[in-house]
Amino acid sequence: MTPIRKPIALVLLTLLPSAVCYAQDEKNPDPWQGWNRAVFNFNDRVDRWFLKPLAKGYKAVTPDPIEVGVSNIFSNIGEVPNVINGALQGDLKGAGYDTGRFLVNSTLGLGGLLDVAKHMNLPADTPEDFGQTLATWGVGQGPYLVLPLLGPSTVRDTAGMPVNWYTDPTTYISHERTEISVKALSILDARAGLLELEKNITGDRYVFIRDVYLQRRAYLINNGEVTDDFGDEDFSEEDFEGDF
Repeated sequence: MTPIRKPIALVLLTLLPSAVCYAQDEKNPDPWQGWNRAVFNFNDRVDRWFLKPLAKGYKAVTPDPIEVGVSNIFSNIGEVPNVINGALQGDLKGAGYDTGRFLVNSTLGLGGLLDVAKHMNLPADTPEDFGQTLATWGVGQGPYLVLPLLGPSTVRDTAGMPVNWYTDPTTYISHERTEISVKALSILDARAGLLELEKNITGDRYVFIRDVYLQRRAYLINNGEVTDDFGDEDFSEEDFEGDF
């Protein structure tokens, strides 16, 4: 972790006791809405004037096979924290599955450029992070929280961010410019992947994104067993493809 991230990590770690002690009010998951909306509006302006145009330009100039390859590489890198968190959650079967995907794609898939594993009956599984691990350990979700530039989160997910950084292999790139370039490309690739999904946003943009984020997190924590709070219909994995 770079020197800049270290103090940030220490600040985030101080939130963990709050997440442990906070009794989640299911009727009001967003008690800090005033703060959250202000930060959301700031993030939205940054996205509208900076990140989204870059993502559109990236998609416009990047051939589809290269764009898919870049996404595959970052997906393969993501298997490392998947394995670690799967093991921490006691899901050894899942950790073994993700290890198999990582080994196949890192070798036969040319470092993850090609997703060979999916053609060997090893399709990509849902991602794992330390926020989900904390949930399996019984840590309460805490209030919904919008972070400057980082976007939607909860107290629990924010407390897990330092561990997410430490388990991300790109954190250990020793050359600073290369690390920054890789991180920037990762953000750009992720934002480009949301361009089509955001066309489905209706009504209050803040509320829509908040509800999708919280439902998505519940889906991941419960391994796909989530019931829609607004109806009787269960969500399937296809309903949650992509991330906000």
